[in-house]
Amino acid sequence: MAKWLPILLLVFSNVFMTIAWYGHLKFPHAPLVKVVLISWAIALIEYCLAVPANRLGHAHYSAAELKTMQEVITLVVFAVFSTLVLKESLTLNHLIGFGCIGLGAFFIFKGPF
Repeated sequence: MAKWLPILLLVFSNVFMTIAWYGHLKFPHAPLVKVVLISWAIALIEYCLAVPANRLGHAHYSAAELKTMQEVITLVVFAVFSTLVLKESLTLNHLIGFGCIGLGAFFIFKGPF
């Protein structure tokens, strides 16, 4: 379970960060100062999850692997958030781009050659 805990923490941290960074787009008329302060409060929760995820994860994964996991998780969380919450479409070019990043992640975890 210890090897999966950092991944789980990264997933939850990414949910909070995605809400912090993009949730305010649902409220375009909210004052910017208010949006920034609320986003910072949400991001604090993200940090409280991401820092332990990386600290615990480094016992099992390299820093490059942790960062790669972070980016792949970010894309998945963002794709779900943007379609379900922001009601934006994912197009073929988005999927191809995400696939290229996924291919990069494959090579990070397959190495060294």
